[in-house]
Amino acid sequence: MRPFEEIEAVSAARKGGADRLSALLAEHDPPRSAAELERIGDDRWLSMFTRCVFRAGFSWKVIDRKWPGFEEAFEGFDVARLAFLPDEAFEALLKDTRIVRNGAKIRSVQQNANFLKDLAAEHGSAARFFARYPVTDQIGLMDLLKKRGSRLGGLAGQISLRFMGKESFVLSSDVVNALIVENVIENAAMSKKNLRAIQAAFNEWNATSGRSLNEISRILAFSVGTPH
Repeated sequence: MRPFEEIEAVSAARKGGADRLSALLAEHDPPRSAAELERIGDDRWLSMFTRCVFRAGFSWKVIDRKWPGFEEAFEGFDVARLAFLPDEAFEALLKDTRIVRNGAKIRSVQQNANFLKDLAAEHGSAARFFARYPVTDQIGLMDLLKKRGSRLGGLAGQISLRFMGKESFVLSSDVVNALIVENVIENAAMSKKNLRAIQAAFNEWNATSGRSLNEISRILAFSVGTPH
């Protein structure tokens, strides 16, 4: 694979120059510090997980427009309360017009509440766990989200981390294509071998470029995505 400065130069050329690339990167907030992440309530993690799960395969605009209704219907995403969602409350949510009435996704809210409740019991709070998890092993965190969370094994989990402010990469189709171009992986399969190679590449580029995983991820996407 090429040094990251060469990939960055390609992205800059495709987007109209270094200044334009910097402006595009600045459109997104930088990652939060571990201390900032720890101060986020576990209810906000459940809210974001839910938001990204419901967005998956659906119109983001519709979910975002209805989101205040989601917050009301799920009572502020109180983890302890939703972890023990009784059947009658679940049935009521299936008829609640404030939300998108997808039974499997509604049930995932309870399952993810239990996941977060368990993390809190193990680490003091789920926020503390996510804040202190090493960014050099994101694939390990992705595996945990897949195994212990509900519907968080794909992009929904990765995007949740990004939106919460955890330093992270997102394996969008453009990023995966760029990784293939850079000979990091041979194909788009998310096998254990490919995931290990992806993490190693991001770690190396992070160490040599000084860029965050967020920036590296976006610059990779710009290197193969739509030119300016």
